[in-house]
Amino acid sequence: MLEKVKEAPKNFVGFYGDVKTELRKVTWPTKKEVYGTTIVVIATIFFFGIYLSLVDLALSYGVNYVFALFQ
Repeated sequence: MLEKVKEAPKNFVGFYGDVKTELRKVTWPTKKEVYGTTIVVIATIFFFGIYLSLVDLALSYGVNYVFALFQ
C-alpha cells in the first residue's frame, strides 16, 4: 500500500506527459468549420422542433377525436 502512495507522483507526471503528447496530435477545427457546424445544429434543432410540434398536434387531435367518439 505504501508503495502505491510513493509511486503516485511519478504516475501523475507520466500521465501528464501522455496528455500533452496526445493533445499535440489533436487537429482543432477552424473558426469557419465551427461556425458551419453550429449553423447546421441550430437549423436541425429548429427543424425537428417544428416537426415534433406538428406530430404532437396531430396526435393530440387524433386522440381527442377517438375519445370524443366513445363519450
